[in-house]
Amino acid sequence: MSQQATMPATNQHTRNTVLRTIIADDERLAREKLRIFLSSEPDIEIMAECQDGEQTIAAIRIYHADLVLLDIQMPRLDGFQVLEQLRPEEMPVIIFTTAYDQYALRAFEAHALDYLLKPFDQERFHRALQRARELVGSTQERELTQRILSLLSQVRSDAAAATSAQDRLVIRAKGRIVFLNLDEIDWIQASANYVRLNVGKESHLVRETIGRIAERLNPNHFVRIHRSTIVDVRKIKELIPVNSGEYIVVLTNGKELSCSRGYRTALQKMIEKTS
Repeated sequence: MSQQATMPATNQHTRNTVLRTIIADDERLAREKLRIFLSSEPDIEIMAECQDGEQTIAAIRIYHADLVLLDIQMPRLDGFQVLEQLRPEEMPVIIFTTAYDQYALRAFEAHALDYLLKPFDQERFHRALQRARELVGSTQERELTQRILSLLSQVRSDAAAATSAQDRLVIRAKGRIVFLNLDEIDWIQASANYVRLNVGKESHLVRETIGRIAERLNPNHFVRIHRSTIVDVRKIKELIPVNSGEYIVVLTNGKELSCSRGYRTALQKMIEKTS
């Protein structure tokens, strides 16, 4: 592992049954929240805290983990790639703890594995652990392995189909679930680990990085005009040069966005290509 995973001290009190547990999440606050929730569960022993997929695989193999609280979007290897690297006999019980809800949610639920969509509360977390306890050490271990492998296959298949069919985003907004075609987006504004997707008169805040969103957009239509802004060139009405060598990008809806000097050439090439 390029970075050493955090290995908390082993609890000293004796328990008849202990769930050897690994926390895998690249965000410090997310790991801290899981630690706090686990502190009220008497049969849990945290063996390691991992910040990326490579650390997670190594920790599973070193500690023979019973349970992994696994984020999907992590550096080096994502949660799905972690599962791909494990042999059937190494497979622990997996509880996904993630904000990633684009295509996997229904697949996870259908296979009776738990999927905690951030933010979740302690009561929901406790119910997930109860389900994990029923599986660990039971006669269902072989079935559990097959569920995970089947789930992984289905999710990968769903992802490939989505990519070839102009993928959609699934967004939770004010009690609703919105299915948004990526091609409908007018422009995108980033803020830390969130992006705001602007679609007509509506906007949706999504927990995602602008880089990962950019990877999913059609490169023939979308261009980055600032380190925190992406725009659909088909929605550009006018470019206004300013003295600093930058542009003011005016959209068809009247919105004005700044195109910084470093992204000016890419914008010009995109406009030439589409004109």
